[in-house]
Amino acid sequence: MLEARVAKRLGALDLAFELSVGKETLVVAGPNGAGKSSMLRLLLGSIRPDNGRIALDGRTLYAERIDVPPEERHIGYVPQDYALFPHLDGIGNVAFGLAHLPRRERRAHAAAWLERLAASHLAHRRIDALSGGERQRLALARALAREPRALLLDEPFASLDPSARRELRANLRTSLQQWRLPALIVSHDPQDAMLADRVAVVEGGRIVQQGTPEELRRAPASPFVAAFHQRPPID
Repeated sequence: MLEARVAKRLGALDLAFELSVGKETLVVAGPNGAGKSSMLRLLLGSIRPDNGRIALDGRTLYAERIDVPPEERHIGYVPQDYALFPHLDGIGNVAFGLAHLPRRERRAHAAAWLERLAASHLAHRRIDALSGGERQRLALARALAREPRALLLDEPFASLDPSARRELRANLRTSLQQWRLPALIVSHDPQDAMLADRVAVVEGGRIVQQGTPEELRRAPASPFVAAFHQRPPID
């Protein structure tokens, strides 16, 4: 379980949130500038909270005198731009970060994850020749190859065209159900709530309501929550 109760002042944004994610998918939804991506960076350890606590499976990652480095937190991360290395092929990107494995095992381990994600055909492809959906699969395989205990995804569909977005939403939903990892996805598109077991709506650095997608549609806690969920799909 991924648990956090933290606060951080970021310029004009006073960010404070509390969340708990078990073996489920939580979609953190809200408009641009609400603090969603900053939440991910706090969980990852690339931003230090002003105060609070972060824990994963009972292990404290951040507290008053504890600050575990990002590379030791066992949290997988898929950034919005995927951050793939153009000088490496597909399998080289997935194998990157597996330095803890013997050299001979790295590519075999990477190949196994490509196969799990039905992406073996991307192993020797150049990054600049891949579609947005193909890049997303590689980035996801790279994050999962390290066998994290939790997975964070930052706007995973923002750079995709509408048809690819719909297809990959369905594929990712199926995969997340199979892996049963604590997964947190941030998005400004209310349609991404279809991925969620629970949704947390963010406004001005605060989580203003949490619940299942159906609970938020049926009983929004504020006009803001109601208006956000009534927005049309982003095409």
